Amino acid sequence: MKLKASPFAWVSFAMIVGVMGTALISPLYALYKEAWDLQASDISRIYVIYMGGALCTLLFLGRLPDRVGFRPVMMFGLAMAIIGTFISLIAWDVTSLSVGRLIVGVASSMVTTSATLGLAKLSPPGNVQRVAMMSGFLIALGFGVGPLVGGVIGQWAPYPLVTTYVPTLVLAALGLVALAKLELPDNASPKDQQPLQWSDVLPKLTWPTGEASKAFALTSSLPFLAFGVFGLYAAMSPLFLDKLVPWHGPAVSGTAIALILLMSACTQILAGRMPTHWCGALGLVGLAVSNALLMINLWAGSATLFALGVLFTAAGHGMSMLAGMSMVNRIATPANRSGLLSTYLVIGYIGSMVPMLGIGWIADNWGMDAAVRIFCAIVIVLGSTAAVFFQRHPRMQPALLPA
Repeated sequence: MKLKASPFAWVSFAMIVGVMGTALISPLYALYKEAWDLQASDISRIYVIYMGGALCTLLFLGRLPDRVGFRPVMMFGLAMAIIGTFISLIAWDVTSLSVGRLIVGVASSMVTTSATLGLAKLSPPGNVQRVAMMSGFLIALGFGVGPLVGGVIGQWAPYPLVTTYVPTLVLAALGLVALAKLELPDNASPKDQQPLQWSDVLPKLTWPTGEASKAFALTSSLPFLAFGVFGLYAAMSPLFLDKLVPWHGPAVSGTAIALILLMSACTQILAGRMPTHWCGALGLVGLAVSNALLMINLWAGSATLFALGVLFTAAGHGMSMLAGMSMVNRIATPANRSGLLSTYLVIGYIGSMVPMLGIGWIADNWGMDAAVRIFCAIVIVLGSTAAVFFQRHPRMQPALLPA
């Protein structure tokens, strides 16, 4: 049977579905905590295990689509997503759920890297900027739809720890079948394929030398803080959300997480022409302000402050990611571009993983309020300090035109 939609549309659909299951679980953490009598550290470990799977795939399998083609890798990623989601559906304790989340993390990274290459192969030549923007939008859409669907089903459907995963299973199976039936153009598959070598799966991390070193360190603070602040909402917000707003349940946290991701994507589009030194500085300030509002709201319990905090988090996340990628491209040379990008993303993942483990440990010993306040205080200090240095660093300034 011939598919009616274009290959570009089906790859886009499969990309959304492939990342949809990643944040699907976020609104459910409070339900798991109550059903299984979990501690905050258990929730943080489940989240970190997922992030670890995505990070390892990025490091060791990121170049696989270039070698074997995007479709085989994307199909394998969707199959892994189905397996990981099914294990999450039938999970009976922290260990089994962690296994499912690890597989989902591996799958999401495989889908995003291969689908990004696929969209580039299926687009007309010369549309690099359009493909980059489209890829970023689809990833944000998939990540945003996940917690929104998870929150709605988790709030009102029966047996939410089971039924929430059903849409992902159905849609991923549909995407897998569609990819298998696609008729791809000749340029979609790599020519003169050679056997895989160890060098194809070894991590390639690079750090610039000379004057670019400090500029890259400041640039790396952007994903470190942006990933960390989003991780707080994605992993921990369901555990303390009842202190921030008068409404409760998975739908509230799922909507908040989805709004952060979708508004972050919109911010990147709106701020596309902003000078990089101001974009990065304002992004860091936005993250600092959002955490200041969160600290205040733990005491005030205001829906208005919560909405403002989500808004500043989204704007700070979007501008930070936009400025960070711009600076990586500015600092990199053809010889170290892929290595610098990998290093940049690894630092972002670390910024999401390590703080969540710390928050979980502090929450177990001193309470969730103390853990959130300590995290917010660190973000405020680091974010505001990095913003000043980032804005003033000469490497971030616009290039002067010759007289």
